[in-house]
Amino acid sequence: MTKEKIVSIEDRIPKLKQARKKKANRRLVFYLSIFFFLLSIIVYLQSPLSNVKTIVVTGNSLYPEEKVIEQSGINNDTNIWTIQKEEIMNTLEKNPIVDKVTVETRLPWTVEIQLIEHERIGYIKKEDDYYPILGNGEVLSESKNDRLTGDAPLLVNFTDKKILIEMSEELSKLPTNIFNIISEIHWSQADLNSKEITLFMSDGFMVESSIRDFSEKMKVYPSIAAQLDPNAEGIIHIGVGAYFEPYNQEITEEEIITNDNEE
Repeated sequence: MTKEKIVSIEDRIPKLKQARKKKANRRLVFYLSIFFFLLSIIVYLQSPLSNVKTIVVTGNSLYPEEKVIEQSGINNDTNIWTIQKEEIMNTLEKNPIVDKVTVETRLPWTVEIQLIEHERIGYIKKEDDYYPILGNGEVLSESKNDRLTGDAPLLVNFTDKKILIEMSEELSKLPTNIFNIISEIHWSQADLNSKEITLFMSDGFMVESSIRDFSEKMKVYPSIAAQLDPNAEGIIHIGVGAYFEPYNQEITEEEIITNDNEE
């Protein structure tokens, strides 16, 4: 039979005191860590350490970065926690170039402003210069070129602002493959049909159509052009129906009705 070792209370007391002391030290370290952590946050929030140091602007091609930053009202004295995102977005979206704005803060001191600009859908000529037109019909009077770049069609005779806006909105909805082959668009300003337009296409054809529902009507253009001889000369009429009219050849009423019925 083994004899159990008996530990006296005197031997246990020092060990209990040591264990309690270690536990108290750990608790003190924990509370001190929380204290200094909270203190560092307060110092960060109240000091220039939380001021904006970096402003990143993305998505802009027509709107200069320095103008975006200036109109946002953000600078190196702005505390990142005081930034009013909605207010900045509303301010920047007042610019006719801008369609949509998002503002994000990246701790500790970075602000990102992302723009979606209205698409450039054409050019208008004034005197000897060409000015870009946006999808909302806005003409960028500050961005002029002495020659066309070929990335969008030239709009001719669009002297009426409402007509220009309507045409611009239709062009912005046009499929890219069709938009890219339009060289010029002329507004006829006809009394009987104020929405009548004539298009000159880069594949050699002319098109007569209307501004009303233009983006929908022009979707048939590729299939019509594909059926025609590339060397054929004439006008493609796209309206209620669609038909091809060769130059110097009259289209009878019967032929037009037949083509419309085929559509």
